[in-house]
Amino acid sequence: MQLSQLKKNEIRVFAPASVANVGCGFDIFGFALHVPGDEVYLKITDNPGIKINAISGDDNRLPKDAKLNTAGVSLQAMMEFLQTDFGVEIEIHKKMPIGSGLGSSAASSVASVYALNEMLTEPLEKRQLLEFAIAGEKITSGDSIHLDNIAACLYGGFILVRSKQPVDIVRIPTPDGLHCVVLHPQIEIKTEASRKLLRKQITLEQAVIQWGNVAGTVTALFRSDFELLKRSLDDVVVVPDRAELIPKYYQIYEAAMSAGAIGCSISGSGPSVFALSPDETLARKIGQAMADVLDGLDIGSDLYISAINNDGPKVIQ
Repeated sequence: MQLSQLKKNEIRVFAPASVANVGCGFDIFGFALHVPGDEVYLKITDNPGIKINAISGDDNRLPKDAKLNTAGVSLQAMMEFLQTDFGVEIEIHKKMPIGSGLGSSAASSVASVYALNEMLTEPLEKRQLLEFAIAGEKITSGDSIHLDNIAACLYGGFILVRSKQPVDIVRIPTPDGLHCVVLHPQIEIKTEASRKLLRKQITLEQAVIQWGNVAGTVTALFRSDFELLKRSLDDVVVVPDRAELIPKYYQIYEAAMSAGAIGCSISGSGPSVFALSPDETLARKIGQAMADVLDGLDIGSDLYISAINNDGPKVIQ
């Protein structure tokens, strides 16, 4: 691919944070948020290769070596596929916490490939972009690659990962007005470490409960049935093991439910905790109740309130 096949030589994009697992849907459910997210600036150059010029908001923890950075690795996979004869320079602006359970690495991976795709005169399909983003996600996830964050970020909306091999992503409609509250205690939990806590086996009784909740969640979303959704979101497989990593998790859960939440659970591998609400006004009340639980602890927190982001990444003018 040559420079003449590009519509422009620079672009800035936003890629959203995402909530993964979504209660009972370990590694198969995810949805995108409007806030927070990452911004990536990409510029085409005559010099081959990928150069990361700047990374902001990361406390100098993320590598500028493109071979070690999720955005750089994803972009390299895409450029090799396209057989480009040009190079790119990148600026990555992290506007979301790292290790928060909100798909930080997925957002950077998606932002980089989405940016280059928006510059092509003949853009690729999202299914192809997903494969490139997966290459970047392997940097942080190792062998336990999961697609719920990446797919939600790239496709937008509420997604079901029906299969990883072969990749099969299904969009699920969400009820009008559905809002998400995210409380992020300012501690970091690495996904790889969190996954080591998980049990290798569960009982048949636990499996049956989980299957019922997964089916109930999907049905509730299609029917816009908040009462069924409230009965279905609970997880009996993963949350019991991961809850111990999150300060006052069960108190946060009880506060959210008492304030009127449809459901509450851990976002991704934590430490963020999310709750669902039928509208924005109640979401703000729920968020305050959740944040109040952390008062008195020597831990800062961030609170985000967002409707479901059905669009995914976007170009910033």
